[in-house]
Amino acid sequence: MIKEKSKVAIIGAGNVGSSIAFAIALNQQVNELVLIDINRDKAKGEALDINHGLSFVGQMSLYQGDYKDCKDCDVIIIASGISRKPGETRLDLAKKNTVMAKDVIKNVMKYYTTGVILAVSNPVDILTYIIQVYSGLPYGRVIGSGTVLDSSRFRYLLSRKLDVDIRNVHGYIIGEHGDSQLPVWSATHIAGQRIDEFCSNLGIQFTYEDKAKIAEEVKNAGAEIIKYKGSTHYAIAIAVSNIVATLLKDQNTIRTVSSVINGLYGINDVAISLPSIINSRGIERVLEFKLTKEEETALRSSAEKVKAVLNEVKEL
Repeated sequence: MIKEKSKVAIIGAGNVGSSIAFAIALNQQVNELVLIDINRDKAKGEALDINHGLSFVGQMSLYQGDYKDCKDCDVIIIASGISRKPGETRLDLAKKNTVMAKDVIKNVMKYYTTGVILAVSNPVDILTYIIQVYSGLPYGRVIGSGTVLDSSRFRYLLSRKLDVDIRNVHGYIIGEHGDSQLPVWSATHIAGQRIDEFCSNLGIQFTYEDKAKIAEEVKNAGAEIIKYKGSTHYAIAIAVSNIVATLLKDQNTIRTVSSVINGLYGINDVAISLPSIINSRGIERVLEFKLTKEEETALRSSAEKVKAVLNEVKEL
Protein backbone atom coordinates (compact mmCIF):
# COMPACT_ATOMS: atom_id res chain seq x y z
CA MET A 1 0.00 0.00 0.00
CA ILE A 2 1.32 3.46 -0.94
CA LYS A 3 2.12 5.61 2.07
CA GLU A 4 -0.59 8.07 3.10
CA LYS A 5 1.34 11.10 1.89
CA SER A 6 3.72 10.65 -1.05
CA LYS A 7 5.60 13.21 -3.13
CA VAL A 8 7.65 12.81 -6.30
CA ALA A 9 9.60 15.42 -8.25
CA ILE A 10 10.54 15.02 -11.91
CA ILE A 11 13.39 17.18 -13.18
CA GLY A 12 13.03 17.53 -16.92
CA ALA A 13 9.69 17.96 -18.67
CA GLY A 14 10.69 16.77 -22.12
CA ASN A 15 9.27 13.68 -23.83
CA VAL A 16 10.60 11.30 -21.18
CA GLY A 17 9.86 13.40 -18.11
CA SER A 18 6.34 14.32 -19.19
CA SER A 19 5.58 10.70 -20.16
CA ILE A 20 6.73 9.57 -16.71
CA ALA A 21 4.46 12.19 -15.13
CA PHE A 22 1.55 10.94 -17.23
CA ALA A 23 2.18 7.30 -16.25
CA ILE A 24 2.42 8.17 -12.56
CA ALA A 25 -0.78 10.25 -12.72
CA LEU A 26 -2.63 7.56 -14.66
CA ASN A 27 -1.70 4.99 -12.02
CA GLN A 28 -2.50 7.41 -9.17
CA GLN A 29 0.80 6.62 -7.50
CA VAL A 30 1.36 9.82 -5.51
CA ASN A 31 -0.48 12.57 -3.70
CA GLU A 32 1.86 15.27 -4.97
CA LEU A 33 3.82 15.40 -8.24
CA VAL A 34 5.98 18.35 -9.26
CA LEU A 35 7.51 19.00 -12.68
CA ILE A 36 10.73 21.05 -12.76
CA ASP A 37 12.29 22.30 -15.98
CA ILE A 38 14.47 25.20 -17.08
CA ASN A 39 11.65 25.87 -19.56
CA ARG A 40 9.05 26.77 -16.97
CA ASP A 41 6.31 27.22 -19.57
CA LYS A 42 6.86 23.68 -20.89
CA ALA A 43 6.61 22.22 -17.37
CA LYS A 44 3.50 24.29 -16.65
CA GLY A 45 1.86 23.21 -19.89
CA GLU A 46 2.55 19.54 -19.28
CA ALA A 47 1.16 19.80 -15.73
CA LEU A 48 -2.00 21.53 -16.96
CA ASP A 49 -2.51 19.00 -19.74
CA ILE A 50 -2.38 16.06 -17.30
CA ASN A 51 -4.47 17.89 -14.69
CA HIS A 52 -7.32 18.27 -17.18
CA GLY A 53 -7.74 14.49 -17.28
CA LEU A 54 -7.64 13.85 -13.52
CA SER A 55 -11.42 13.72 -13.22
CA PHE A 56 -11.25 10.33 -14.97
CA VAL A 57 -8.59 8.84 -12.68
CA GLY A 58 -8.60 10.59 -9.30
CA GLN A 59 -7.47 13.55 -7.25
CA MET A 60 -3.83 14.53 -6.83
CA SER A 61 -1.71 17.69 -6.72
CA LEU A 62 0.30 18.08 -9.93
CA TYR A 63 2.10 21.34 -10.67
CA GLN A 64 5.10 23.10 -12.20
CA GLY A 65 7.66 23.91 -9.54
CA ASP A 66 11.27 24.74 -8.70
CA TYR A 67 14.20 23.00 -7.04
CA LYS A 68 12.92 24.08 -3.63
CA ASP A 69 10.04 21.66 -4.22
CA CYS A 70 12.52 18.76 -3.95
CA LYS A 71 12.17 19.15 -0.20
CA ASP A 72 10.47 16.16 1.48
CA CYS A 73 10.22 14.13 -1.73
CA ASP A 74 10.08 10.34 -1.55
CA VAL A 75 11.59 10.07 -5.04
CA ILE A 76 13.42 12.64 -7.17
CA ILE A 77 13.57 11.60 -10.82
CA ILE A 78 16.25 13.14 -13.03
CA ALA A 79 15.01 13.03 -16.62
CA SER A 80 16.69 16.18 -17.93
CA GLY A 81 19.46 16.11 -20.48
CA ILE A 82 20.46 16.53 -24.09
CA SER A 83 19.61 13.84 -26.64
CA ARG A 84 22.31 12.28 -28.78
CA LYS A 85 22.50 13.97 -32.17
CA PRO A 86 23.47 12.35 -35.50
CA GLY A 87 27.24 12.04 -35.73
CA GLU A 88 27.82 12.39 -31.99
CA THR A 89 29.62 9.69 -30.06
CA ARG A 90 28.53 8.30 -26.70
CA LEU A 91 31.48 10.18 -25.21
CA ASP A 92 30.21 13.46 -26.68
CA LEU A 93 26.81 12.87 -25.06
CA ALA A 94 28.41 11.84 -21.77
CA LYS A 95 30.47 15.02 -21.60
CA LYS A 96 27.47 17.29 -22.13
CA ASN A 97 25.13 15.47 -19.78
CA THR A 98 27.76 15.03 -17.07
CA VAL A 99 28.08 18.81 -16.81
CA MET A 100 24.26 19.04 -16.73
CA ALA A 101 23.96 16.36 -14.05
CA LYS A 102 26.48 18.07 -11.77
CA ASP A 103 24.54 21.33 -12.00
CA VAL A 104 21.21 19.58 -11.39
CA ILE A 105 22.42 17.64 -8.37
CA LYS A 106 24.02 20.78 -6.87
CA ASN A 107 20.61 22.47 -7.01
CA VAL A 108 18.72 19.40 -5.79
CA MET A 109 20.96 18.98 -2.75
CA LYS A 110 20.29 22.56 -1.61
CA TYR A 111 16.78 21.43 -0.70
CA TYR A 112 17.11 17.65 -0.33
CA THR A 113 15.82 16.27 2.97
CA THR A 114 14.96 12.67 2.21
CA GLY A 115 14.12 10.19 -0.54
CA VAL A 116 15.71 8.23 -3.37
CA ILE A 117 17.26 9.92 -6.39
CA LEU A 118 16.45 8.03 -9.58
CA ALA A 119 18.55 8.83 -12.68
CA VAL A 120 16.85 8.22 -16.02
CA SER A 121 18.80 10.52 -18.38
CA ASN A 122 21.44 8.99 -20.63
CA PRO A 123 24.11 7.78 -20.50
CA VAL A 124 22.40 6.51 -17.36
CA ASP A 125 25.31 4.52 -15.91
CA ILE A 126 27.65 7.50 -16.16
CA LEU A 127 25.10 9.86 -14.62
CA THR A 128 24.23 7.41 -11.84
CA TYR A 129 27.90 7.36 -10.83
CA ILE A 130 28.23 11.15 -11.04
CA ILE A 131 25.08 11.74 -8.99
CA GLN A 132 26.11 9.17 -6.36
CA VAL A 133 29.49 10.85 -5.91
CA TYR A 134 28.39 14.49 -6.07
CA SER A 135 25.26 14.08 -3.95
CA GLY A 136 27.23 12.62 -1.07
CA LEU A 137 24.25 10.38 -0.25
CA PRO A 138 24.67 6.95 1.34
CA TYR A 139 25.07 4.03 -1.04
CA GLY A 140 21.71 2.79 -2.33
CA ARG A 141 19.96 6.17 -2.17
CA VAL A 142 20.99 6.89 -5.77
CA ILE A 143 19.90 4.46 -8.46
CA GLY A 144 19.62 4.54 -12.22
CA SER A 145 16.88 3.09 -14.41
CA GLY A 146 19.71 1.03 -15.90
CA THR A 147 18.67 -2.02 -17.90
CA VAL A 148 15.14 -2.26 -16.45
CA LEU A 149 13.71 -1.36 -19.87
CA ASP A 150 16.21 -3.59 -21.69
CA SER A 151 15.14 -6.51 -19.50
CA SER A 152 11.51 -5.78 -20.34
CA ARG A 153 12.34 -5.72 -24.06
CA PHE A 154 14.18 -9.03 -23.59
CA ARG A 155 11.14 -10.65 -21.99
CA TYR A 156 8.87 -9.24 -24.71
CA LEU A 157 10.98 -10.65 -27.54
CA LEU A 158 11.24 -14.05 -25.83
CA SER A 159 7.48 -14.18 -25.30
CA ARG A 160 6.94 -13.49 -29.00
CA LYS A 161 9.55 -16.03 -30.10
CA LEU A 162 8.24 -18.80 -27.82
CA ASP A 163 4.54 -17.83 -27.99
CA VAL A 164 4.03 -17.67 -24.22
CA ASP A 165 2.51 -15.06 -21.91
CA ILE A 166 5.14 -12.41 -21.15
CA ARG A 167 4.28 -12.70 -17.45
CA ASN A 168 5.68 -16.24 -17.47
CA VAL A 169 9.02 -15.13 -18.93
CA HIS A 170 11.78 -14.23 -16.46
CA GLY A 171 15.17 -12.98 -17.55
CA TYR A 172 17.65 -10.15 -17.15
CA ILE A 173 19.85 -7.90 -19.22
CA ILE A 174 22.84 -6.77 -17.15
CA GLY A 175 25.88 -4.54 -17.50
CA GLU A 176 25.83 -1.29 -19.41
CA HIS A 177 22.62 0.30 -20.64
CA GLY A 178 24.19 0.38 -24.06
CA ASP A 179 26.16 -1.58 -26.61
CA SER A 180 28.04 -3.87 -24.20
CA GLN A 181 24.98 -5.11 -22.30
CA LEU A 182 24.40 -8.86 -22.07
CA PRO A 183 21.52 -11.27 -21.39
CA VAL A 184 21.95 -13.73 -18.52
CA TRP A 185 20.86 -16.84 -20.40
CA SER A 186 21.92 -19.05 -17.48
CA ALA A 187 19.24 -17.39 -15.32
CA THR A 188 16.48 -17.10 -17.95
CA HIS A 189 13.37 -19.12 -17.08
CA ILE A 190 9.96 -19.82 -18.55
CA ALA A 191 7.38 -20.80 -15.92
CA GLY A 192 10.11 -22.00 -13.57
CA GLN A 193 12.05 -24.01 -16.17
CA ARG A 194 15.36 -22.94 -17.63
CA ILE A 195 14.75 -21.71 -21.13
CA ASP A 196 16.70 -24.52 -22.84
CA GLU A 197 14.81 -27.11 -20.80
CA PHE A 198 11.47 -25.46 -21.58
CA CYS A 199 12.19 -25.43 -25.31
CA SER A 200 13.44 -29.03 -25.27
CA ASN A 201 10.34 -30.24 -23.41
CA LEU A 202 8.02 -28.59 -25.93
CA GLY A 203 10.06 -29.49 -29.00
CA ILE A 204 10.83 -25.84 -29.76
CA GLN A 205 14.02 -25.22 -31.72
CA PHE A 206 15.92 -22.42 -29.98
CA THR A 207 19.47 -22.20 -31.27
CA TYR A 208 22.56 -20.15 -30.39
CA GLU A 209 21.78 -18.04 -33.47
CA ASP A 210 18.25 -17.38 -32.15
CA LYS A 211 19.70 -16.21 -28.83
CA ALA A 212 22.24 -13.97 -30.55
CA LYS A 213 19.51 -12.41 -32.69
CA ILE A 214 17.32 -11.64 -29.67
CA ALA A 215 20.26 -10.13 -27.77
CA GLU A 216 21.05 -7.92 -30.76
CA GLU A 217 17.41 -6.84 -31.15
CA VAL A 218 17.26 -5.85 -27.48
CA LYS A 219 20.46 -3.82 -27.80
CA ASN A 220 19.23 -2.01 -30.91
CA ALA A 221 15.59 -1.60 -29.84
CA GLY A 222 15.93 2.04 -28.86
CA ALA A 223 17.68 3.00 -32.09
CA GLU A 224 15.00 1.14 -34.07
CA ILE A 225 12.23 3.16 -32.42
CA ILE A 226 14.13 6.43 -32.89
CA LYS A 227 14.47 5.62 -36.60
CA TYR A 228 10.69 5.43 -36.92
CA LYS A 229 9.42 8.13 -34.54
CA GLY A 230 12.40 10.20 -33.41
CA SER A 231 12.49 9.30 -29.71
CA THR A 232 11.57 6.66 -27.15
CA HIS A 233 9.55 7.61 -24.10
CA TYR A 234 6.46 5.45 -23.48
CA ALA A 235 8.16 2.21 -22.42
CA ILE A 236 10.73 3.97 -20.22
CA ALA A 237 7.86 5.90 -18.61
CA ILE A 238 6.11 2.63 -17.75
CA ALA A 239 9.38 1.18 -16.44
CA VAL A 240 10.12 4.22 -14.26
CA SER A 241 6.53 4.26 -12.98
CA ASN A 242 7.05 0.65 -11.93
CA ILE A 243 10.28 1.52 -10.12
CA VAL A 244 8.52 4.41 -8.36
CA ALA A 245 5.73 2.07 -7.20
CA THR A 246 8.35 -0.30 -5.80
CA LEU A 247 10.04 2.54 -3.92
CA LEU A 248 6.81 3.98 -2.53
CA LYS A 249 5.28 0.64 -1.57
CA ASP A 250 8.49 -0.73 0.01
CA GLN A 251 8.04 -3.87 -2.09
CA ASN A 252 11.53 -5.41 -2.09
CA THR A 253 11.18 -5.97 -5.83
CA ILE A 254 14.10 -7.26 -7.90
CA ARG A 255 14.95 -4.97 -10.81
CA THR A 256 18.10 -4.50 -12.90
CA VAL A 257 18.74 -0.94 -11.76
CA SER A 258 22.11 0.76 -12.12
CA SER A 259 24.27 1.47 -9.07
CA VAL A 260 27.92 1.94 -8.18
CA ILE A 261 29.49 -1.51 -7.86
CA ASN A 262 32.43 -2.24 -5.59
CA GLY A 263 33.56 -5.85 -5.24
CA LEU A 264 31.01 -7.98 -7.07
CA TYR A 265 32.49 -10.08 -9.90
CA GLY A 266 35.80 -8.24 -9.34
CA ILE A 267 34.23 -4.98 -10.57
CA ASN A 268 34.96 -1.72 -8.74
CA ASP A 269 34.17 2.00 -8.88
CA VAL A 270 31.74 2.01 -11.79
CA ALA A 271 27.96 2.03 -12.16
CA ILE A 272 26.36 -0.82 -14.09
CA SER A 273 23.10 -2.75 -13.83
CA LEU A 274 22.70 -5.94 -11.84
CA PRO A 275 19.58 -7.56 -10.35
CA SER A 276 18.96 -5.65 -7.13
CA ILE A 277 16.41 -5.70 -4.32
CA ILE A 278 14.85 -2.23 -4.13
CA ASN A 279 12.49 -0.76 -1.56
CA SER A 280 11.68 2.59 0.06
CA ARG A 281 15.32 3.02 1.11
CA GLY A 282 16.58 2.51 -2.44
CA ILE A 283 18.84 -0.47 -3.09
CA GLU A 284 18.68 -2.94 -0.24
CA ARG A 285 21.05 -5.43 -1.83
CA VAL A 286 22.67 -6.21 -5.17
CA LEU A 287 22.34 -9.89 -6.00
CA GLU A 288 25.32 -11.92 -7.16
CA PHE A 289 24.24 -14.67 -9.55
CA LYS A 290 26.33 -17.70 -10.42
CA LEU A 291 27.19 -16.65 -13.96
CA THR A 292 28.88 -18.81 -16.55
CA LYS A 293 32.53 -17.99 -17.27
CA GLU A 294 31.51 -16.46 -20.59
CA GLU A 295 28.85 -14.27 -18.94
CA GLU A 296 31.20 -13.11 -16.19
CA THR A 297 33.88 -12.22 -18.74
CA ALA A 298 31.34 -10.28 -20.81
CA LEU A 299 30.09 -8.46 -17.69
CA ARG A 300 33.61 -7.38 -16.70
CA SER A 301 34.21 -6.21 -20.27
CA SER A 302 30.97 -4.19 -20.15
CA ALA A 303 32.03 -2.56 -16.86
CA GLU A 304 35.41 -1.64 -18.35
CA LYS A 305 33.74 0.02 -21.34
CA VAL A 306 31.58 2.14 -19.01
CA LYS A 307 34.62 2.98 -16.87
CA ALA A 308 36.59 4.12 -19.92
CA VAL A 309 33.91 6.73 -20.68
CA LEU A 310 33.58 7.62 -17.01
CA ASN A 311 37.31 8.31 -16.72
CA GLU A 312 37.00 10.80 -19.59
CA VAL A 313 34.17 12.81 -18.01
CA LYS A 314 34.15 12.58 -14.21
CA GLU A 315 36.60 15.46 -13.74
CA LEU A 316 34.64 17.85 -16.00
